[in-house]
Amino acid sequence: MTFPTDFQRPLSEGLALTSESNRSPGFADKPEFADEIVFLQDAEGNYLSFYWQRGRHYDISPDQVAGSSVGAVFSPVDLTVYLERLQRVLSSRIAEHFYSYFRGGGQTLLFDLVMSPVLAPDRPPTAVVVAGRLVVSPTEDMVLSGLEEPIPSSGGFVNDYPVISLSSDRYQKLLTQIAWNIRRTLDLPTIWQQTVQGLGRALGVSRCIICPYEPLNPKIRVISEYCQAPFPSMLDLEFWVADYPHLAEAIASLKPVVVQGGSDLQGADTHFQQQSTLVVATCYQDQPNGLIVLHQCDRPRLWAEAELGLMQEVADQVGTAIAHASLFNESRALTAELQREKGNLMQKHRELEEARQQAEEASRLKSEFLANTSHELRTPLNGMLGFLKLILDGMADDPVEQQEFIKESYSSALHLLEILTDVLDIAKIEAGTLEIKLSPVNLNELLSDVSRFAHSQMPQKQLSFEIQKPPTDDEIILFGDYLRLKQVMFNLVGNAIKFTHEGGITIGIEVIKKKFIFQNQELPGMVKVRVADTGIGVSLDKQDRLFRSFSQIDGSRTRQYGGTGLGLAISQKLVEAMGGVVNFYSMGEGLGSTVTFTAPLYQEPLMFTS
Repeated sequence: MTFPTDFQRPLSEGLALTSESNRSPGFADKPEFADEIVFLQDAEGNYLSFYWQRGRHYDISPDQVAGSSVGAVFSPVDLTVYLERLQRVLSSRIAEHFYSYFRGGGQTLLFDLVMSPVLAPDRPPTAVVVAGRLVVSPTEDMVLSGLEEPIPSSGGFVNDYPVISLSSDRYQKLLTQIAWNIRRTLDLPTIWQQTVQGLGRALGVSRCIICPYEPLNPKIRVISEYCQAPFPSMLDLEFWVADYPHLAEAIASLKPVVVQGGSDLQGADTHFQQQSTLVVATCYQDQPNGLIVLHQCDRPRLWAEAELGLMQEVADQVGTAIAHASLFNESRALTAELQREKGNLMQKHRELEEARQQAEEASRLKSEFLANTSHELRTPLNGMLGFLKLILDGMADDPVEQQEFIKESYSSALHLLEILTDVLDIAKIEAGTLEIKLSPVNLNELLSDVSRFAHSQMPQKQLSFEIQKPPTDDEIILFGDYLRLKQVMFNLVGNAIKFTHEGGITIGIEVIKKKFIFQNQELPGMVKVRVADTGIGVSLDKQDRLFRSFSQIDGSRTRQYGGTGLGLAISQKLVEAMGGVVNFYSMGEGLGSTVTFTAPLYQEPLMFTS
């Protein structure tokens, strides 16, 4: 950037900017504050030129500052506020008078300054000239406040040195702004952060922290912090209140407590570097609910009465805001809890309603089952009674016919026994008292019994019946209960015959060699038995009801074909008790059905190889 020749000559020629008319009252008769300084900065704060007659006395060389950035060699303590002022002066084109601390040469210095825009025709200003004087050097024993704020005329002097204090207007402005920031929200983290940021910047402290306080909790934790570089952060640190008398005093008195020296919140450790501390408790209805702690780390500090009053007022505002936010959060948490409880109650209501419907459905199914079973019991019983009555009444014409009546009565008795056996079995299963005795079972013997049973059930039906065995060199031995396996096979084959009018029934056997553990015994694999028929089938939407106890696909169909409808339910329970599983497949009504079940192998058979 190129500037007019006037700005490239030594800045000492421009010290007229700091004439007596620009000096604050009370300083004109103090020759030790006449150290004048002038420097030129661009819009980013970079030093274009720098002049200070006594700069080398403070180890601040003009040659080092000129050409450097604002935060490098000679830097405002609060750089953010300073750069905001610089941008404001450039945009408004109006000079501003202010006081600012600068760090340089390892020291902190206070300057009385005027920042003015460098105006050029036909274009906006892109640089400022800052001129003024040193107010206080770090060797002087005084404590200051009001960083980056005008020094009011009421500031006065202590031991012939100026004390910067807050005017009543500025006090009220700061209090109003901080109160507005913290009272416009009910979010606790926002309240804490607005408090430390507002107080930290307004009072120009090195660090401002806030800690929630609970009377029954002996510890506090730093929940939010404003901290200037290069001072270390205290965020999330915890402290025992009893270890720091100043904290306990602030909590007990609800008044600001000042601590000079580095004893607060650190004990013998000086890591946090504070030289002066101000502590005040926040409260609501005289009950403390937090602690605000201000640290001045770069110098000692004498806290003015206006500052103590500001802290007291802000603490009261913050305490009220914390209480309101806490009540709001508790109310919101209670509302959420009530909503959860309402949801739980609604869920329980739905579960109870579903259970009620299931109970009603179970009651209906059992009633239907009892009605069908009563019908099934009466049919063979009436047959027995009828044939026996004929014999007793001498209605048989000859011994052959009498023998035929006896056979029919015996057949009805067997059928009645099967029905009663099914009812007793399902009752035992429901009660959990069904006994299974596992032992080696020869599959060929089982299939022979099934074959005889199937042929006895198909004398009036022109159905084919086939058993497909796997190619083996030896017998297939199962591990199960022979009688229960035969009962399962009879149930499945009997159903296949009952619901098939044309075609046939096929029994397939498959050996699955995959070791598994059953009842703490390693077995070599499983045998999968498949019973397929070409019968009436089952629609897809009703297949899930097949294995329910007391549930029938169609009560009228059960009456049409006979039976209790317990066969598949009993078979599934028996197979599962012997370590297997049952599955049912049907593509729909009229498309036949396939039922498969598995049973453990007792020993691995030797298979044929092709």
